[in-house]
Amino acid sequence: MRNDKENLVVKLTFLFALKIIRYTQLLEEKRKYIIARQLLKAGTSIGANVREAQNAESKADFIHKMKIAAKEADETEYWLLLCDNINEFPDCKELLADSGAIIRVISKIVGSARRNQEL
Repeated sequence: MRNDKENLVVKLTFLFALKIIRYTQLLEEKRKYIIARQLLKAGTSIGANVREAQNAESKADFIHKMKIAAKEADETEYWLLLCDNINEFPDCKELLADSGAIIRVISKIVGSARRNQEL
């Protein structure tokens, strides 16, 4: 059953997805379609997987879905690093900082869930 109380990581990843959508629109305006699509898919998938984890069938399922979100966050950071290292791309330093924060939060959640699963 879904828990509808406010959840920091759900909110954080949703707001991040909105920023990713706006940034990829800027990339598309510059005709950087391939990276824009890759970044859009990975960056919005983080929140989708985090949200899906909120409806997990078990602790193991929750951990699995959060680990998928972590992988998507790592991929997103990769695409953002590429964008950050190409001069003609729009600035993405804020997105890089946000992705790093999301990776740290998800890592803590997975670690905590694993410890609780072992008890």
